[in-house]
Amino acid sequence: MSLHRYELGFLLIILNIYSLGLIDAVNVTASDSAANPLQAPGYQSHGSSAVVSSPVYKPAVDSSYSINLLSSFPEDVEISEYCSELLRLFGQRYVAYVNCLIPAARPVRVCQNCSPWYNSLSEVFVNISSDQLGPGNVSCRDSILRSDRLMLVFLLYGNLDTIWEKSNCEKCVTKDFKGPNNDTLYYLTLLNQTITCFEKYKEGNHTELCKNCKNTYKELNDLYSGMEKNSTLCIDLEDSMNMTRKLWSKDFGCSYIGGETIPVIAVSSFILFLPIIFYLSSFLHSEQKKRKLIHPKRAKSHNSLMNIQDKQS
Repeated sequence: MSLHRYELGFLLIILNIYSLGLIDAVNVTASDSAANPLQAPGYQSHGSSAVVSSPVYKPAVDSSYSINLLSSFPEDVEISEYCSELLRLFGQRYVAYVNCLIPAARPVRVCQNCSPWYNSLSEVFVNISSDQLGPGNVSCRDSILRSDRLMLVFLLYGNLDTIWEKSNCEKCVTKDFKGPNNDTLYYLTLLNQTITCFEKYKEGNHTELCKNCKNTYKELNDLYSGMEKNSTLCIDLEDSMNMTRKLWSKDFGCSYIGGETIPVIAVSSFILFLPIIFYLSSFLHSEQKKRKLIHPKRAKSHNSLMNIQDKQS
């Protein structure tokens, strides 16, 4: 009986020692937490300029799992090396084309400056979207364009292709996308001559500018009107002509009656004077009627007078 009592007392002593160790560990943890309190993401105390970032979960060093979403999929699920290279080229040329478009926004030089970059991007997209098999009998159309709901590559290319189509750039550049076509070059030559004339006479009295630059501006304006009728204009030419016309009429105060405005002026003048012509013709017609009505009365009175004279004689 005494032996069991000693064993029970010895067991109680061990439990007390273990509980004291747990209490010390909890106190140490609490003191560390008080010294370095956690703050919400982006919180900055008023008394200090230091910003405390949000707590980040850090896995154990010996963890056999990665926190990345994309770790390693089976080879039959991942895209091939050939398709990965096409995807890399698409990204490079996409960035190059966008970097060209942004500086060409104002004044608009989309077609003149960025056609080579659009061509190179289109070539890569054609290879990606083609159903023909590449090296290793691999087609990248399904793995890159149709493997998910978003279809990011297709969406990105579609946005830039829409910009190209709305700009009508195919009407201003050659078929190989190496530069402006002949019509565009001729227009740009006349445009440069007109702007050069503006620069020469813009100082001082603009009357000299309107007089000396009239023929050059007229030739440019007539060429633009013809290209507009033939639907051979792109956004670059449209924007340049709008700016040139603004300089001519608003900034320099010049006027020019083009060939296409003469019929408009003639029709407007006719419509303006139409009421006058109507009332004038109505007045003349009424006067003529009055004369016709009065003439028989005068003739009758004259015959009566003649009869009286005959009777008296």
